[in-house]
Amino acid sequence: MRPVVSATPALLASVAVGRPVRGEFTYLVPDALAGSLAPGQRVLVPFGRGMALGFYLGPANAPVEGGVRLKPIQRVLEDSPSLPKDLIALLRFAAEHYRHPLGEVIRGALPPGLSTAVDEKAAKADVQHFAEALVTEVPPQLNRAPAQAAALQYLLAVGGRAQLEEVAHAIPGARETLKKLAARGMVKLVEVVLEPGVREGLIQGRPDRLTPEQDAAVRELQGAVDAGGFQPYLLHGVTGSGKTEVYLRAVEHALAQGKGSLVLVPEIALTPQLVGRFRSRFGGDVAVLHSGLKDRERLFHWQALRKGTVKIAVGVRSAVFAPVENLGLIVVDEEHDPSFKQDEKLRYQARDLAVVRGKQAGAVVVLGSATPALETLQNARAGRYKLLELKSRVDDRPMPTISLVDLRVERPREGQVTEEAPILSPQMLQAMEETVAKGQQVILFLNRRGHSTILLCEVCGLSLKCHDCDVCMTHHRSQNRVVCHYCGVAFPVPASCRECTGPLLKLGIGTERVEAEVSERLPGARVARLDRDSATSAERLTELLASFARRELDVLVGTQMVAKGHDFPGVTLVCVVMADTSLAIPDFRASERTFHLLTQVAGRAGRGKDPGRVLVQTYNPDAEPVKRMLAHDFDGFARQELEWRKALAYPPFARMAAVRLEGEHPEQTASVARFLGNLVGRHMPPASVGVRLLGPALAPIARIRGKTRWQLLLKAPTHAALAPLLARLEAALADVPSGVRVVIDVDPGAMM
Repeated sequence: MRPVVSATPALLASVAVGRPVRGEFTYLVPDALAGSLAPGQRVLVPFGRGMALGFYLGPANAPVEGGVRLKPIQRVLEDSPSLPKDLIALLRFAAEHYRHPLGEVIRGALPPGLSTAVDEKAAKADVQHFAEALVTEVPPQLNRAPAQAAALQYLLAVGGRAQLEEVAHAIPGARETLKKLAARGMVKLVEVVLEPGVREGLIQGRPDRLTPEQDAAVRELQGAVDAGGFQPYLLHGVTGSGKTEVYLRAVEHALAQGKGSLVLVPEIALTPQLVGRFRSRFGGDVAVLHSGLKDRERLFHWQALRKGTVKIAVGVRSAVFAPVENLGLIVVDEEHDPSFKQDEKLRYQARDLAVVRGKQAGAVVVLGSATPALETLQNARAGRYKLLELKSRVDDRPMPTISLVDLRVERPREGQVTEEAPILSPQMLQAMEETVAKGQQVILFLNRRGHSTILLCEVCGLSLKCHDCDVCMTHHRSQNRVVCHYCGVAFPVPASCRECTGPLLKLGIGTERVEAEVSERLPGARVARLDRDSATSAERLTELLASFARRELDVLVGTQMVAKGHDFPGVTLVCVVMADTSLAIPDFRASERTFHLLTQVAGRAGRGKDPGRVLVQTYNPDAEPVKRMLAHDFDGFARQELEWRKALAYPPFARMAAVRLEGEHPEQTASVARFLGNLVGRHMPPASVGVRLLGPALAPIARIRGKTRWQLLLKAPTHAALAPLLARLEAALADVPSGVRVVIDVDPGAMM
């Protein structure tokens, strides 16, 4: 819909349509809207045979052609733009860099309530409704209204005031009954706005003094905020060194200067505690953005930021698009975390977009981690980022002592027939008993959910696999079901092998099994589990973390959710149940991610007044990430890993793009993969440019949800060197059969 007709250029509008179509579209601006449109406004436009949500981007600069009739914008859906100009620039960059339709990029950045073609409505704050009795006893005139008498009697019995929900739960139909009582002047209905609070256990005060390293970092960041302009920093601080306090002081300073701040965390698991710390410091001047909130809450926070009534946004990766007014500071906490990479639709890396946004907005950007991503570390070493270091823990607390348990010789064997031996070694069990006996807390880390990860036939040796995916089913004992963690299919545990009816061995371990074993071995301990099966909602997650912070639990068993920057002073023992789970993954980042996870979870120990210790169980004590982690040697690990990456031309010494294919018919999918591979091969630049093609080849997990998967991998010294090939690939997708889906993933986070 690019062509235009002869018209006054000022009356032509460039619009991105919220549909999976590429490019901008030209529409006529009706006389009634002339001069009143602002870039970033949501509009309703005709598209195809119907109407669609559009985003006005400004006057169209398309050349004039005859013979084509343009359609007019139907109406504007909001008074002021949903998207400020600086955010439009970021979304344009994201659409171009990550090869995704601009309209879809904009629509995906908006909260519920703004992402569909409806008029904007102001979201309401959280409220509670109460009923208050205006009389002290049930009057005689209610003798003929038993329902009203019952509702009033209930109110009087509980002290004269109660939540509407409570009364309605106790007395069916009480809502309407209370309205009638209110009309008769016997009851008053009250609406109370809920101020954002902090769950008990997650509140933290402002420390009286900073360490010298913290003070130096804060002064540097405050000076950069005062100076204005783009300046990226890497804040490399060991676990427990007080990076969060540095963020808080920098945000505090930005707020005093009238500037807004954006703080990104990797996952919802880290959000409750960090939000608790920010709200303890800044009260209601903090907007929270993550998918665990109700739609109304997300819209309310978004609108508060856009109006400028709230200056601080805290959220997960999608919050990089938050409309923070007068943005002066961006913080990316745990910047190394793979959760910052989106794996569907717009496949963006939020950490990288945060840096781009900081550059566009002229803001200070702080990337913080105890184990920086190698890409970030290399940028700091090359001088592109300034390095700030926190080498010591707060209050001179020592780093935790780390001990190795070699499972090749230490693992007990007790002769079970259908299950593996207990996973807790004698050393680990003894350490846990001693810690709990002292009234201290324990974290057990295992990055696998479920009870048993493999069901294997004792007779024929076949494992129970998902019908639609090339992966083993996981046994969840609490549900008495086996579940595929890729497609979600689940069914009851089979009584025997599908092929030969032999007995099934339950092998491999998950957090559910670890939790059960801890409860059995330490019957007096209060044990809970933190993974995606147990933390089924944001409320449940927050309450679980708050309970652990209040020391109502002794042992917390969890996946990587327990490793994400939490600060629990009562934890003195961290146990890594199995350090080997991610080492064998066919991904060039496997070693880096193993080192990151082990170091991060170990850092949860000894953050209070008592020293911490870490026990690491492994079958691979000589693996490089394990050895370096045991010695607290990040520099040595990074040096060796960077040498290997440079020799093989992997990031940070190359830019990458993965072309992923999936289709229902294996032969057709393979044929399309070869076609795209040949296309790239024919248009490869000279070898001196340094562009390389790997594949096409079957993906490491060759089938998911019944679809065969292939991939190609492109590597080049710069993204600019990849751009021409990606453009050719994009153009060729129009010729790909509809039965094969092709996705271009720029800067892929994983090779699976």
